[in-house]
Amino acid sequence: MNIHNLSKDTVLKNLVTSDKGLSETEAAKRLHEYGLNEIKEVRKKSLFHRFIAQFTHFLAILLWLAAGLCLLSEYLHPGEGLVSLGIAIFGVILINAVFTFVQEYRAEKAIEALKKLLPFNVKLSRDGSTKEICAENVVPGDLVFLGEGDKVPADARLIESNYLMVNNAPLTGESDTRPRSHEAFEGDYFESPNIVFAGTHVVSGSGRAVAFATGMSTEFGKIAHLTSGVQERLSPLQKEIIKVTKIIAVIALTTGIFFFVLGTFIGRSFWHNLLFAIGITIANVPEGLLPTVTLSLAMGSQRMAKKNALIKTLTSVETLGSVTVICTDKTGTLTQNKMEVQEIWTLSDSDALRIPSPLRGEGKGGGEAWSGISPSPSSPPVKGGESYNMLMQAASLCNNAVYDNGKYKGDPTEAAILKAAREAIGDMKAERIHEIPFDSERKRMTTVYKWEVGSGKWEVKEKDLLTSTSHFLLPTSYFSFTKGALETVLPLCTDILRDNEVKAISEDDNNSLMHTYHSMMDEGLRVIAFAYKEIGDIEHRIQNTDNPPLPPFSKGGMGGFDIESDLVFLGLMGLEDPPRPEVPDAIEKCHSAGIKIIMITGDASRTAVAIAKQIGLVKNNPVVIEGHEINVMSDSDLRGKLLSDEIIFARMTPVHKMRIVTILEDEGERVAVTGDGVNDAPALKKANIGIAMGLTGTDVAREAADIVLLDDNFASIVNAIEEGRGIFENIRKFITYIFASNIPEAVPYIAYVIFNIPLPLTIMQILAVDLGTDMFPALALGAEKPARGAMRQPPRSPEEKLLNFKILGRAYLFLGPIEALAGLSGFFYVLHSGGWQWGTMLPSHEVLYMQATTACLAGIIVSQIGNVFACRSFKDSIFRLGFFSNKLVILGTAAEIILSALIIYHPWGNRIFGTAPLRADVWLLLIPFSIGLLLAEELRKYYARRYSNA
Repeated sequence: MNIHNLSKDTVLKNLVTSDKGLSETEAAKRLHEYGLNEIKEVRKKSLFHRFIAQFTHFLAILLWLAAGLCLLSEYLHPGEGLVSLGIAIFGVILINAVFTFVQEYRAEKAIEALKKLLPFNVKLSRDGSTKEICAENVVPGDLVFLGEGDKVPADARLIESNYLMVNNAPLTGESDTRPRSHEAFEGDYFESPNIVFAGTHVVSGSGRAVAFATGMSTEFGKIAHLTSGVQERLSPLQKEIIKVTKIIAVIALTTGIFFFVLGTFIGRSFWHNLLFAIGITIANVPEGLLPTVTLSLAMGSQRMAKKNALIKTLTSVETLGSVTVICTDKTGTLTQNKMEVQEIWTLSDSDALRIPSPLRGEGKGGGEAWSGISPSPSSPPVKGGESYNMLMQAASLCNNAVYDNGKYKGDPTEAAILKAAREAIGDMKAERIHEIPFDSERKRMTTVYKWEVGSGKWEVKEKDLLTSTSHFLLPTSYFSFTKGALETVLPLCTDILRDNEVKAISEDDNNSLMHTYHSMMDEGLRVIAFAYKEIGDIEHRIQNTDNPPLPPFSKGGMGGFDIESDLVFLGLMGLEDPPRPEVPDAIEKCHSAGIKIIMITGDASRTAVAIAKQIGLVKNNPVVIEGHEINVMSDSDLRGKLLSDEIIFARMTPVHKMRIVTILEDEGERVAVTGDGVNDAPALKKANIGIAMGLTGTDVAREAADIVLLDDNFASIVNAIEEGRGIFENIRKFITYIFASNIPEAVPYIAYVIFNIPLPLTIMQILAVDLGTDMFPALALGAEKPARGAMRQPPRSPEEKLLNFKILGRAYLFLGPIEALAGLSGFFYVLHSGGWQWGTMLPSHEVLYMQATTACLAGIIVSQIGNVFACRSFKDSIFRLGFFSNKLVILGTAAEIILSALIIYHPWGNRIFGTAPLRADVWLLLIPFSIGLLLAEELRKYYARRYSNA
């Protein structure tokens, strides 16, 4: 079936549907027959393959080699006990693989669960009424409504279109927009303008289409193998962690080889040296680092979701922490997006009337302020009120919002305007025959209505919109109504309606109008201008011309007649959108954190400045740049303006926003940008962090963004930045914690080689720390709240690495040696108590030796308990933070103690890890080391705070 060749009626007939859509019963049958409308990820790796991959990364290969050497050594030189060590290393590989796989799987499931908070919904007609359903439930034959910002849910044939423009980039890779039309087309199917494909985006206009292919039957589904299962690129953070892990692994391997050679040089046997080399290599390998980082990011994303910021990619959590500039919209982000008409201006014979909106609760129809308002919707307007009534009619008819079931639905600005019109003159009904949609370039919209005479009143028809009432209108067949920004509407006007009379706009009229306009904007109101035009009997005029009949229409005209020229100006509406109450505090946080905020709005400059002052965004006289100025500004000039401390961009388009973001990034700034429209998608992708609006944003914007605000609130961005900063610091905290234990694990092997003593710590005991007792507290550190002063520090430099000398120095040169001292003290204390003589080697199965190595292990574990509290902050005292302020640290420490008890006192633990129960006096010796480490760190923090404040 060449569906693009068919007429509308034939399409509906062939798909067994109607102009009212399917019935719910039929839709359910087709859903069962065709299945869910979803693209299956045909190339996604199975869980088995993803699990196997955990055995083939760099660290795993290193451990495989170590295990292979142990088995080879046992084969060549039996009796050295290396077979058990090889099996133990195999166990390490398995445990690490399982742990990493589980954490990555949990992280993936967490993200999938979060994404379900923003389902892909679609509007369609079923049983003759408009409904909104999840896109996966769309079936062939469904009648789908398409509007600006929508993602097309299925391959569909248009049956109605109104300036519909579609971007086919997701399917073709071409970013240019294509006009769509519902007329039958005889050419190639893929070039047909009456076909819209699943996954493509509506850029502007509107239309209705009937779905004919869903799921894997769509063109998008047919090439799913080219778009599914593509591996995500590694983020800078992931690359850096992998790089750090490899460096440390290479250092560990090099250290092992060095001491193997050193042992050989001083006369140790080959097998002793091999045992040592394997041990010190494993001691320095950070087996649990990567999964711990993954889980930390996942936990951070879940915490941010609770704060209304949905993280689409885990690594965006950390990237937020380095943001230096936020380019934010005004409406709905800094303000509540609860529009309400506050003031209305029209021109009267006596003077310009500037009257409050009826929505303010002031009496309608009473007093001079309300001259010209009908006492009831059914009565004719009184003399002197025609300007007001025509303004309200324009507000009602040049509008795509609807009043349905007691609620106003649609764009917040249009809904507020419709509400004001209904409060003033009641409902209007008319037959709309033409529309030029609003877009960000034109900043206006125009509608055309057909009026018919009936019984002395103008009887009007509406296809599917409003109901009841009638008003006397001027005797003509067609009216056009235009609304938009004053600077785009006023130049189209030659006349102005003064009460009942149309007059040429005089200089006094213009002065009065502009004075009111500026006054409204200075109050922070969004000002909308209205105009109209009597077109006359267009059908008769067209019949006497060479122009085609209605429709189609050329943009800006009908049948060759320009409907956006020689307009009659009606008046102004001032709408208030109150600032969000939490925004001023959020802005103050950003200023303290060294983050620059730039407002980029489509509103007029005076309105933008007024709102900016209300919320504390600007305090002095900011640099204000409007769209027409940026058009003639060179990049170097714009770059200079962006250096200003306070700057606002007004009357901006998405193209302008893209240019601003590009220049900021070229200057080395890390930019977060907000957006909600289709045309915002390029800027959202270009920015370091794209932030889309979840409530008012389009599907296109949400897909392009890294983060989606579930409440459209600027304060949620600031909370997310604070969380991002905290997560980066948390990664450093548990890296410090994990790396600190490498020193007490490595020092015993060095002492074993140099001082000719029994090996103080076995490889199995090292693994008990690295993949056992250390893991729970490390994960708890990943859940630490952002530091108290996180938002009082400047943004992190992009050159600042995750690991630096301060981090490594603190772990390896300060905390680590204290733990090594604790472990060796316990080891020698037990040996000395048992009568050991220096230089005497003990067999591995002797109780004294097992107790001594257990004491060394216990010394490390006890010190790490003190260390986890020390690592909760780099500068703040634990006594200020509170020992119990992070309950997960308490739980992690409790888990560490329980696991340690099982390793030391349970027969299974003794058998697996070569341990033996310890006496109470050994614990009395070791516990002060934990306290001492914490106090030593407190002293270091004291001097760090004192030095940083100097």
